[in-house]
Amino acid sequence: MTDTTDPTDGTNGAADAPALDAEDAKLVTLARATRARNGVAEGAAVRDSTGRTYVAGTVALPSLRLSAARTAVAMAVASGADGLEAAVVVSAAGEVTEEDRAAVRDLGGPGTPVLLAAPDGTLRTATTA
Repeated sequence: MTDTTDPTDGTNGAADAPALDAEDAKLVTLARATRARNGVAEGAAVRDSTGRTYVAGTVALPSLRLSAARTAVAMAVASGADGLEAAVVVSAAGEVTEEDRAAVRDLGGPGTPVLLAAPDGTLRTATTA
């Protein structure tokens, strides 16, 4: 049930890819900054149903491994969020994992947008949780 687009024009994706609205562009910026600042494989940002944002990077400890997306969702839950409007992952990976989409779906529902951006911020795919 994923509606995946594969942007190729180097700006905001292919002609059929959805344009990023200002709020989603903000999530991309926050996720990129976290990834770069912390030197981690992924950065992620989620927006809850009240508009608050939660940002995280990959957690890679010997005893705890969490993707950036799952960490951001956990931060939202721990802060009392009762829903998600959107999630963004910034990564060199070609897709958002099913585990990450499941975490977004658990809090936001199956229709929650999940965007994947390249490290340079270019939108790669837009799916739903």
